[in-house]
Amino acid sequence: MANNKSTALYPHPFSKAYWRDALAELKDIRMLVVTALMVALRIALKPAAIYIGPQMAIQTATLATALGAMIFGPVMAIPAAMVSDTIGFMIFPTGDYFLPFMLTEIASTVIYALCLYRAKPNATRVIIARFLICFAINVVLQQFIIAWQYTYMGNPEKAKDTVMGIMTTARLFKNLFFFPIETVVITMFLKVLVPITSRVRLTFGGSKGLDFTKKQVALLAVLLVIGVGSSVSYLGYYYDNNSVTKDYSAQEVVDKNHMVHDIITEKDITVDEERTLAVIEYAAKPFFGKETTYTVALYEAVEGKEITDEMWEQMWGYKKTPASKDTNIQRVATVTIVVENKTDAVLSYESVPVK
Repeated sequence: MANNKSTALYPHPFSKAYWRDALAELKDIRMLVVTALMVALRIALKPAAIYIGPQMAIQTATLATALGAMIFGPVMAIPAAMVSDTIGFMIFPTGDYFLPFMLTEIASTVIYALCLYRAKPNATRVIIARFLICFAINVVLQQFIIAWQYTYMGNPEKAKDTVMGIMTTARLFKNLFFFPIETVVITMFLKVLVPITSRVRLTFGGSKGLDFTKKQVALLAVLLVIGVGSSVSYLGYYYDNNSVTKDYSAQEVVDKNHMVHDIITEKDITVDEERTLAVIEYAAKPFFGKETTYTVALYEAVEGKEITDEMWEQMWGYKKTPASKDTNIQRVATVTIVVENKTDAVLSYESVPVK
């Protein structure tokens, strides 16, 4: 059946023939195998992001998403996205699972397919696809799904703030920055791969159109400048309103907790170094600032509780919530420490005992 399938190209997806060909991909064994391989690649690339800043990364999985959608079309895109999202979360979990987030994966894959499947590939189609994904999906749809999640969890005020507040602006800034970069990366990726997929008759139309015109280069350059300015604004907001502990690795949590504990025991000789534990609850580091302000909870072993060396070792990896729930330790003070970032010099120190 695969040898007799249509190879027609369409200027747009608004025709019965287009959707007939897209539906036929579900019956093509060869296409099903290729789709499975593309989904596997997409899942494998999920953790392989290029991080530029906090919550700012180029997702390499989008390369496999774009190529796969170009090959198997908008009908196959739906089950492919569902499988990719579900298995991807099971293997690489991030946060709490909320089923409606699958809609963003489906919508993004379908948009790539509508723009690239059975069409002569060109840079304009990639630009349109990325524009719709960056702003219609990543900004509008995703914000509403996050609000839906907060509403489902019984926090309607947080849902309102998500849609109407600064987070929508921050997400817009971030996508302004990534739109031109990802457009260029995906276009160049397809330019390299499409000749190969064309030779094995997985795509049709060649890759001659995947060159940017002078006007497109100028447009993307202007957008990149705007995006860089926007990203600086976003990072400024992020650092001014979030604890940098969110970005600590497990080992960094241990190292930072030890660091502030050493400062506490140095500043206050009455603190028992062997029976106390310091846990950073919040670390404020302004984007353009030269110091970090740590809010630290000082814990002490509860009298009569037997805490082994192994247990202490695990406790040094605590963040705020796990520490507050551990019945083996009790909070004895809240300490505020301001540290100069380059030299680690302590600029100010204040300890308030728990009454």
